[in-house]
Amino acid sequence: MVLKDEEGEIITLLHNDIIKLIPHRYPFLLIDKVTNIVIKKSITGSKSVTFNEPFFPGHFPDYPVMPGVLILESMAQTAACLISYQDKSLSNNNLVFFTGIEKAKFRKPVIPSNELILKINLISNKRSLYKFNGNAFVQNKLVASSEFSAMLVNEEKAK
Repeated sequence: MVLKDEEGEIITLLHNDIIKLIPHRYPFLLIDKVTNIVIKKSITGSKSVTFNEPFFPGHFPDYPVMPGVLILESMAQTAACLISYQDKSLSNNNLVFFTGIEKAKFRKPVIPSNELILKINLISNKRSLYKFNGNAFVQNKLVASSEFSAMLVNEEKAK
């Protein structure tokens, strides 16, 4: 069941909530909002793609396209919010690292003015290793999909 607040409204996390859950910051924080949180199951994130994104001047100047790897990173950041939200202690002194990306497909370009909707499902969890399925949509059209895995690593051990 999607998490709701005391008034019965679906919980929505915005920038100030997200930065308490994951270590990413501008210019590499690639999600603006998360909602539809189902603990140990799924989450939805969103990214308003604007012309001011720091990657557009180089990708590509005459036809700005959001790089596919950054769409995957947006999926991973959304997934990290799910894990950190369900156990807030995990966001203390832990970093999340990709351990694998499988079945990544890019179907349509993501361009300025698009709202990227990221639907993430938790497939499995063994200790600190997590596997997810992610789909990215623009105007209800699938633009990218992937299965990916990530591992929580203590910040001190990562050095």
